Amino acid sequence: MAVAAAETPTAPLPAAALSALARLHSAFPVVQAVTVYETAAVHAVQLAALAESGLMSDLDADDLAHAEELMAGARATLHAAGRLDLIGGAS
Repeated sequence: MAVAAAETPTAPLPAAALSALARLHSAFPVVQAVTVYETAAVHAVQLAALAESGLMSDLDADDLAHAEELMAGARATLHAAGRLDLIGGAS
């Protein structure tokens, strides 16, 4: 049997939930930066292999430059957070 919306309290949140939400919110930029860095790094490796083969197009070169820019931005975010260890770098 479904519970009516009026029977399910949604506010105010308990103090423990507010604390957990604040921790998650503050960690989001770090999690996002790690994801961006790792994804861009894989793409950059693939494109670098293409460059070594001599088959890289101008569009591929632009993609490689963009992947490197994404990695640099993510690295800067992680450096500012003191969490370069998450991508294998020193803090």
